[in-house]
Amino acid sequence: MYIKTKISAGIRGSIEPHENVRELLKAIDEQFVTSDKALASTLIMKFTSLKLTGIRGVREHIMEMRDIVTQLKKLEVEMSESFLVHFILNTLPPQYGPFKISYNTHKDKWSINELMTMCVQEEGMLLMEQGESAMPVTQRKRKKGKYQASQKGKQQIPPKSDIKKDEKCFFCKKKGHVKKKCLKFQNWLEKKGYAKPKEAIDK
Repeated sequence: MYIKTKISAGIRGSIEPHENVRELLKAIDEQFVTSDKALASTLIMKFTSLKLTGIRGVREHIMEMRDIVTQLKKLEVEMSESFLVHFILNTLPPQYGPFKISYNTHKDKWSINELMTMCVQEEGMLLMEQGESAMPVTQRKRKKGKYQASQKGKQQIPPKSDIKKDEKCFFCKKKGHVKKKCLKFQNWLEKKGYAKPKEAIDK
């Protein structure tokens, strides 16, 4: 049969001889269905094991998970967008805790693209806070029998905020600030016991 000469040896060797073309093609399809199941299992294992280990790289993390979901969809293994959003949020590190709480306490639901946008914004805020909290290196010297503290190096300068005036806080829905600078959100966290009271919050 001419069609057999066009089939690779690896596939041809795993298929029983068939004189009927339809039966031969059906046998080939059955071989690939089995392979699809194995591939789907592998992708699911990879998907469930993915975790973001640090603050950085949240966009790439979400894109990788979304790519796996697309591959699974082609294999007839589908996930709802709502489930995917919740699953991705659960793969984020503890630094994103208040961010996840804020999403879970609101009725609004995000698409994957909206989730990515919000996560990238949160990543920027966390990195900025990390820079602000960096303390200058100090070294103690002994002089005339007494210890004096002296600073070594320069204090890190935090990057400027790229928050635009038309950006909206997804907690109070007001423009001009984001959740990290939202007085209502900070008060809510304090009432729930998630954060220590602050004397003042910059708007």
